[in-house]
Amino acid sequence: MAKPLIQLALDSLDFDQTIGLATQAAPYVDIFEVGTPCVKHNGVNIVKELKARFPDKLVLVDLKTMDAGEYEATPFYAAGADICTVLGVSGLATIAGVVKAANAHGAEAQVDLINVPDKVECARESARAGAHIIGVHTGLDAQAAGHTPFSDLNDIARLGLNLRISVAGGIKQATVQDVVHAGANIVVCGAAIYGAPSPAEAAREIRELVEAA
Repeated sequence: MAKPLIQLALDSLDFDQTIGLATQAAPYVDIFEVGTPCVKHNGVNIVKELKARFPDKLVLVDLKTMDAGEYEATPFYAAGADICTVLGVSGLATIAGVVKAANAHGAEAQVDLINVPDKVECARESARAGAHIIGVHTGLDAQAAGHTPFSDLNDIARLGLNLRISVAGGIKQATVQDVVHAGANIVVCGAAIYGAPSPAEAAREIRELVEAA
């Protein structure tokens, strides 16, 4: 079985800082995530820059689309995004719109389960709608309240759906192997890398832990 991909969440509003962090971590990660604050501030230009500088990396744009799925996602796929996110709470019509835009560009759509009440049913419906990736996501506010993504990950992994599972939510060196063992196909790390004294060293450590899991 293929080792999970490592995704780095790029959450800075600063364009140059974002590119600088990506450059440091590039040898050790597979996916650059243009985080929601970053994409709201920098738009399609940050996507174009990342694809130009790192053509061998996947770029995920965390749009968290809530409505007008095809219309909102299309310009980001056209700019080079490999994956765009749509909220599971948006409903099937919006999810289907992002899936349509993804398929038109040979790309992928990820459904984010953040704040979805029935995550299992949403995952099933998203798979039927053609989504390529399910995002098990414990947001920053939920993390601050002590929540983790592990329970939701176990529930989704047991379904055996024909899509990949991405996991985000406070993942760090001490927990990354547990996430891999629980069935994650994509491991998302943010502060564990960008908050470290040496982001490159932190990314290397996470890569080694994933490879050894």
